[in-house]
Amino acid sequence: MEAPLDGAALFAATVPVVRHYLGRLDAIVAKAADADLGRRLAADVLPAGAQFRTAQAFALRAVFPTLGRAVPELARAGQTKADLAARSGEVRALLDPLTPADFRGAGARPVTHRAGQATLTQPGADYATRFALPNLLFHLAMGYATLRAAGVALGKADFDGLHHYEPGFRF
Repeated sequence: MEAPLDGAALFAATVPVVRHYLGRLDAIVAKAADADLGRRLAADVLPAGAQFRTAQAFALRAVFPTLGRAVPELARAGQTKADLAARSGEVRALLDPLTPADFRGAGARPVTHRAGQATLTQPGADYATRFALPNLLFHLAMGYATLRAAGVALGKADFDGLHHYEPGFRF
């Protein structure tokens, strides 16, 4: 059995990753029009804006339960690019004071949570890395895919902030 991530390692696996992908979310949303945020990939899938709001919520859900703290409620829930940008700012303001010291014991701390209709209890490290972070990335990717399908000029570099392609490059 693997030793759980703890302390500084769990901080490093969550907070900087969440901050990075919040930045990617902001960059993706900035390229869209407000009307694009209401688009859906399919009738039974959340619209792009709701996907991004859910990703923002998972940014907090990835961190606070492992600390034994309640997930903070976000005040902003609007539907526009400006609302999403303000909401990302709210998330950052909640994450910024956290330090590796806050994560002492967090890797093994049990986190009981809902996963759809299931109730699960996982050690904090498993919860953060196998549930919350993947869900943040899932909802970010769904929002990205929805905007891409709507014709917003997005590429892999917009999603991860690491890739680079020459203008006009296509697979």
